[in-house]
Amino acid sequence: MSKKKNKTPGNAIALNKKARHDYFIEDEFEAGIALLGWEVKSLRAGKIQITESYILLKDGEAFLFGALITPLPTASTHIKTDQQRTRKLLLHRAEINRLRGAVERKGYTVVPTAMYWRRGKAKLEIGLAKGKKTYDKRQTEKDRDWQLQKQRLLKQR
Repeated sequence: MSKKKNKTPGNAIALNKKARHDYFIEDEFEAGIALLGWEVKSLRAGKIQITESYILLKDGEAFLFGALITPLPTASTHIKTDQQRTRKLLLHRAEINRLRGAVERKGYTVVPTAMYWRRGKAKLEIGLAKGKKTYDKRQTEKDRDWQLQKQRLLKQR
């Protein structure tokens, strides 16, 4: 399987911090993404936004909706660019079946968490997630604040 073992590498293109705030990420997968030439150029310039995007599993395939890739002004004039077009994700059949089973039976959601470069190819890290309630978000924030405060106290001593 193409599971990621380490956290987001240093060659990140875009991060979706909102996903970690709104969801408990239970499992992560690495997916390739089918892009056009002008989209790859825009990714290299960092012109992507995945905070409002989501993943839909349909007919045994995975698609990325709502990702905004802004075209560069130097893009070719004879190509009509669609900034929010639906992009196909490249996953193994077993991974798609696993994701679909979790979404349909257990009520999980599939969200993009990060986009990065891996050996010259753009990869999308997707997470199998459960939604957080409001009190869960508050508790996570309290825990994060306590960890920061604890680090400050240890640093002072």
